[in-house]
Amino acid sequence: MALFTSTNFDSFEQLFIDQLQDIYDAEQRLAKALPHMAEAADDPRLKMALREHLTETERQLKSLDEQFQRVDEKPKAKTCEAMKGLISEAEEMADAKGDVHIRDAAIIAAAQRIDHYEMAAYGTARNFARRLGHEDVAQALQRCLDEEKAADFRLTELAEESINPLAAQLATT
Repeated sequence: MALFTSTNFDSFEQLFIDQLQDIYDAEQRLAKALPHMAEAADDPRLKMALREHLTETERQLKSLDEQFQRVDEKPKAKTCEAMKGLISEAEEMADAKGDVHIRDAAIIAAAQRIDHYEMAAYGTARNFARRLGHEDVAQALQRCLDEEKAADFRLTELAEESINPLAAQLATT
């Protein structure tokens, strides 16, 4: 968020729409970044998890299109500076040189930061939708939030069960 912003909120509904626009941009950016992250991953299970996240991201973008329509708004993206930064870090990890197992651990760390941002964004938007009486929109946002939690859980399992122990073992040998 810029230090000197021209954003003006005259209603809670405007704030809610602003949040949807932010998420929309974040998901669009992520849809472009995930193929590179998956390609850079060495572990086949990590590649698969990142590709599954891409499929979910594409589905979430379609859902967001529907949610904009439900609140009589055109789907529109507002630049999500947070996601720009998170993706920049993820690309840095994906392009890192050195041991592929350690890079996989770095990709997971970056992907989980992204997931946590998405969880915060979807949870906030869901709460705003409920407060505004958009229960159908809130339910759709909850489904997206649940998908983000599941993606994060899959990455945690991969990290804890195999990728991080292997990376740590390599680092000490």
